[in-house]
Amino acid sequence: MHRILQLLEQDARLTPARIAKMLGMTEQQVVDSIHKYEQNNVILGYKAIVDWNKIERDNVTALIEVRVRPQSGAGFDELAQRIYKNKQVVDMYLMSGSFDFTIIVNGRSLQEVSRFVSENLAPMENVVSTSTHFVLKQYKNAGIDFNPVDEREDFRDD
Repeated sequence: MHRILQLLEQDARLTPARIAKMLGMTEQQVVDSIHKYEQNNVILGYKAIVDWNKIERDNVTALIEVRVRPQSGAGFDELAQRIYKNKQVVDMYLMSGSFDFTIIVNGRSLQEVSRFVSENLAPMENVVSTSTHFVLKQYKNAGIDFNPVDEREDFRDD
């Protein structure tokens, strides 16, 4: 049954009929499995991967490294929840190494992201330090190649 999840993760547009055909199942079996995954919060949502650079829309992405003091009795989870509830936060991970959280945020400008860090994130109790890295160019996201290489033969060496 995990094969259904793998297929949907690769392409959420696959219909239950197509998945059933690919896996040798009935369409109803696939529909029931997907419904069960959704009810059990295994499938949390469906998402389109958009190349915002191809349309007229300002968008800035930043990765923020955050060092924190874990909270007594709550560890990292309560503070993490306070951070990821902000609308600018797209992804958040607990990390090993020299910092504790990696936060990925989106904004319309460098200033908007900067304001989020200086006004919302850095002043939080138990946040020790932040380091912000702005994305200059996106090459791949969720397994999707944003800049496909021309697959034609390269004749430069001839």
